[in-house]
Amino acid sequence: MPRVPAADEATALTTRDLRETGLTKRQIAEAVGRGDLIRLRLGRYAPAHTADELVEAARWGGRLDCISLLAARGVFVHTRTGTHIQVDPHATRLPPRPASVRCHWRPTAVPPASLVVDVREALAQAVICQPPRHAIATIDSAWHLGLVDRQDLDAIFARLPAAFAVLRDLSDPRSESGTETLVRLLLRTLGHRPELQVRIDGVGRVDLLVDGWLIIECDSREFHAEWAAQVRDRRRDAAALARGYVTLRLVAADVLSRPDVVRAQLEQVLGHGPAVPRSGASRLVRRDRSDSGSVLPG
Repeated sequence: MPRVPAADEATALTTRDLRETGLTKRQIAEAVGRGDLIRLRLGRYAPAHTADELVEAARWGGRLDCISLLAARGVFVHTRTGTHIQVDPHATRLPPRPASVRCHWRPTAVPPASLVVDVREALAQAVICQPPRHAIATIDSAWHLGLVDRQDLDAIFARLPAAFAVLRDLSDPRSESGTETLVRLLLRTLGHRPELQVRIDGVGRVDLLVDGWLIIECDSREFHAEWAAQVRDRRRDAAALARGYVTLRLVAADVLSRPDVVRAQLEQVLGHGPAVPRSGASRLVRRDRSDSGSVLPG
């Protein structure tokens, strides 16, 4: 699918816009017939390379929004439920839409011709539309990707009800995947404060380090399907074990679809404690601060 551009790039063209470039009505119709232009609605068009999701949202009388826009921009979203679109509150004469389309009736700060909302608006809506842990994972992902910064997050949560403020305190851009965030939050429910993206001498950087001895790696098919990647992981695990660390590799699919099973597994492993007491703090080189101590809502 073509890349979904930012709000200032995804813009519909009006008949007037096209006429001002020198095109006649006949030439516009011919361009639509050739597929050089896509007719969105009466008097509104889009270039041929425009992503299908944007075209559909515009034809339904809205703009791509919420988790649909974020997923298209590469942000982690746990579950996609239909297409989410923003619709102006006073919009009328809208075409019929499939039942799977989720309409968010609210104003937007983007120009009328924009086919997408601003990513900050989409994130604010996604916080409302998702369970708390999934929302935090989405925020972490957008922050890690550089789509928003700390100041943007302050603005996002300023527009949300005060009850959501606790999620802001639990966000951390060091999580490099949504599954890392979800595992970090599971560990918090067990009373542990894992360190993120820790570099261990002789091993390298690991996803999570718990209580100074348990390394947790969140593996997905995308990065671990090839045999060469598996060989590398086994060598890292052996190097870690030789230094007194235990490595637990969690499968992303289990983290996403069987969180209760993963939580129980983490509880059992951590309950055993390290096989050999160790003081390996001197071997660690930590990149950033450890996770904050706020409490995750239920």
